[in-house]
Parts: sequence; C-alpha cells; structure tokens
Amino acid sequence: MNTPAQIAANYVAIGKGKAELPLVKMLLLAVLAGAFIALAGAAATFGNIYVNKIMGAAIFPAGLAMVLIAGSELFTGNCLLVIPLLEKEITAMQMLRNLAAVYLGNLVGGVLVSACAVYGGTFDAIAETVVATAAAKCNLTFAAGFLRGILCNVLVCLGVWMAFGAKDVTGKIVGLFFPVFAFVICGYEHCIANMFYIPAGLMAAARAGIEAEGLHILGFLRNLLPVTLGNIVGGAGLGALYWAIYLRKNETDH
Repeated sequence: MNTPAQIAANYVAIGKGKAELPLVKMLLLAVLAGAFIALAGAAATFGNIYVNKIMGAAIFPAGLAMVLIAGSELFTGNCLLVIPLLEKEITAMQMLRNLAAVYLGNLVGGVLVSACAVYGGTFDAIAETVVATAAAKCNLTFAAGFLRGILCNVLVCLGVWMAFGAKDVTGKIVGLFFPVFAFVICGYEHCIANMFYIPAGLMAAARAGIEAEGLHILGFLRNLLPVTLGNIVGGAGLGALYWAIYLRKNETDH
C-alpha cells in the first residue's frame, strides 16, 4: 500500500488532473458520479426496509466504489482539491470551477436516477418510507444539517484517502467501505446522496398522493445549504490537515 505521505503526494497530481479536465468531460463525469451515488442509495433503501439499517449501511459504499473505480467526479470527494491548492499546483479559480461544475453534474445525475426509480415503479411498495426519509431530511435544523455534513465528509474523504492508499481494486473497496459504512449507520448528511433521496421523496409523494410536512422544493434547498457547507468544511478541513502534516514545508525541513 501507499503510505499516508505517499497518498498526500500522489493526490497533488490527481487533483491537478481533476482541476484541468475540460468542462464538458467534467460535467459528464459528474453526472455519472451523481447517478452512482443515487443507485447505491436506492439499493440501500431496500436494504434498510427488508433487512435492517446495518444492511443499508453495508450496501451504500457501493456508490463510492463505483465513483472511484469506474471513474467519475464526486463533489464531496473533490473537497480534497484543497491539497493541490495549498501546494500551489492549482488556482482557487480552478478549484471553484471544478466544485461548481461537479456539484451541478452530480445534481443532474441524482435527479435523473430518482425520476427513473420513482416513475419506473421501483418504490411503489415502499413509497411511504421514501417520502418519510426525504421529509426527515427537509426538517433538519440548519445546525444539525451543518454538523452532520461535517462529520459525513470527514468520513467520505477518509474513504477516498484510504482507497488511494491501496494498489489493487480489492484493497480500494475495503479501504473505502468502513468510513462510508460509519457515516451511513450514524445518519450523517451527504449533499449528493440527498440529491437523490429528497427528489425521490418529492416524486414519490406526488405519485402516491402522500402529504409530508416540510417536503417541498424550499425544504430541499433548506437541507442542501447547511449540508453542503458542512461537507465542504469537513472535506476541505481534512485535506488541509493532511497537507499540513505531510506536505507543508517548514523552515526546519531545509
């Protein structure tokens, strides 16, 4: 495996490559990532209902596995772009361009999968649960969404970090599995996953004629704002910490 110091050094080049992607390719890869996370979220929903919450948490890491191994661009993981930024290998504008484009693409991918799942009848038998999950997310307080967002993306970015530590596919999947499992079982908030869960709840409620307090477009945005901010703080904070530990040049290093 790569050591943590090697992971940090390797991510500088990886992040630079992400920041320099052509915009169209960046958007397409982001749509794929949003869809991969949504597909895992749909499967995890059935795991929650038909087995238990542990099964749902064990299924959801399939999303990050697809993102990292199949190749795509995920907003939450890309918060680690702070590493090449601090190394002065990319500019702040390049980082913001990537994060904005990837966020938009992830949203498109998540909403597309939620629409296909709901209107394809995937959730007809469990519509009430899908709606209840979305409503609970929409009714979180700002503080709860923000703090759960921080904890979530610390774990997601740890999953990405640990996957980069492995040199084979099996090791990458094992490395990412446990941090993602931990965030799901604890109920932390992932803005890209919520781009699937909340639209799915909105569509399922409309399709089945179910009413749920707080479940509307404004509620969706009220969830996304604090959760996204928390995800940025958690992911970028972890990246900055690892940069400071492994890459920052101190006077004593010379």
